[in-house]
Amino acid sequence: MAAPTPSGTQQGFAAPPPWKAALEYRAVGERVQMSALMPLLRRLPRGDGHPVVVLPGFTAGDGSTSPLRKLLRDLGYRTYGWGSGVNVGPTPAILDGLVRRLDRAYERDGQPVSLIGWSLGGIYARELARAYPRRVRQVITLGSPIQMTGDDRSNASAVWARLRRFHSPNFHRDVRDAHRPRLTVPATSIYSTTDGVVNWRSSLIRSTPHSENIQVYGSHCGLGFNASAIYAIADRLAQPAGTWEPFRAPWFLRSAFPRPHELDPDRLPI
Repeated sequence: MAAPTPSGTQQGFAAPPPWKAALEYRAVGERVQMSALMPLLRRLPRGDGHPVVVLPGFTAGDGSTSPLRKLLRDLGYRTYGWGSGVNVGPTPAILDGLVRRLDRAYERDGQPVSLIGWSLGGIYARELARAYPRRVRQVITLGSPIQMTGDDRSNASAVWARLRRFHSPNFHRDVRDAHRPRLTVPATSIYSTTDGVVNWRSSLIRSTPHSENIQVYGSHCGLGFNASAIYAIADRLAQPAGTWEPFRAPWFLRSAFPRPHELDPDRLPI
């Protein structure tokens, strides 16, 4: 059963408090832990070889997603980075590159593509799924502020503001995702309530027969290395094509997955 989401009374989402931002140092430990657990992680469910594109977060590039992509290759998937350099936001070149990357993966492998997006990369992934649902198998997001609009704040807002002049005017986020038509492909949002970069409530999506929230313990900057997040990713990707069931952690791992929160669109911040 999902936990209720507290009602927001502020005008828009606020950035996480300083104490949460300070906890982002945990990302280093999460990366070290991923390396230490690699022999076990390579024993996660094997894939069916379908293509997986991994999109990095804001101000990051393919180097940040390389460990995850390498592990997914070891599990049997054909993986792709995004190939657009540093993610400085939705510039015209980046938006065009996203479509080209999806087209290349789809046409090369001849089957729908799973999209994994970290933070801002998850927002891109969901927009690709809206625009090209027949080419997308599922979307998995990691700490992505899916519900954010232009008036909200995160601890990356200052950098975003400096780069905004380079962003495409066609990339609008003036309506919360919960008030837009639902995705027609399966979607999973993995988040942490101690996220130090974005407000964790902004990462929640509506639970439906084909979408869910999964809560893990960890930092924002370490979600792509987080062992619990990786377990959930592997579990989601391993589902046979055309099927989808909600995530259920085995009994011996349930303590690593706190009860997820439920999004109530009517209680989102104004």
